[in-house]
Amino acid sequence: MDGYGRGRQSQGRGRGNPYELTDESPVYVISVAAQLSGLHPQTLRQYDRLGLVSPDRTAGRGRRYSARDIQLLRQVQRLSQDEGINLAGIKRIIELENQVAALQAKVAELQQAVEGAALAMRQREAQVHASYRRDLVPYQDVQQSSALVVWRPQRSAD
Repeated sequence: MDGYGRGRQSQGRGRGNPYELTDESPVYVISVAAQLSGLHPQTLRQYDRLGLVSPDRTAGRGRRYSARDIQLLRQVQRLSQDEGINLAGIKRIIELENQVAALQAKVAELQQAVEGAALAMRQREAQVHASYRRDLVPYQDVQQSSALVVWRPQRSAD
C-alpha cells in the first residue's frame, strides 16, 4: 500500500482518458517534486522508504509524484516541523486519515443503498395498494354508544 492506503495497482490511475491530468496523475520527477514541496530530494526518498509518501514508479523504477503526493509531502513537513510530530506519528496520522476517508466513502455508499432499498419498498408498497380489489367496501369503525339495549326472547305458546 502507498501513503494513501491504496495498493499500487488500484490507484484510480489509467481509468478514463489517459491524457487527462488529475491530482492523482504521476507527472513530477523527484527534483521537481522536491522543489514544489520545499524539501530535499533525499528527504523524499526517505519518506518513500518509510512509506509516508509513495509515488508511482516508471518502468525504469524512477519516481513520479502527483499533485496529491506534493500536498502530502507538504503536510508531512508541516506536521514534522510545526507540530513536532515524529515520522512514525505522522505515518499513523496519515493512515488514520485514510481510514476515515474510506469509512466516510463506505457510509455514503451504504446511505445510497438504504435510500435505494427504501425507494424499492415504497414502490412495492404502492404496487400492493394498487392491486387491491376495488369492489370491496372499506371497513369503518362503528361509533360507540352509551345506550343499553335489552333483548327479551319471545315466549313460545306451548
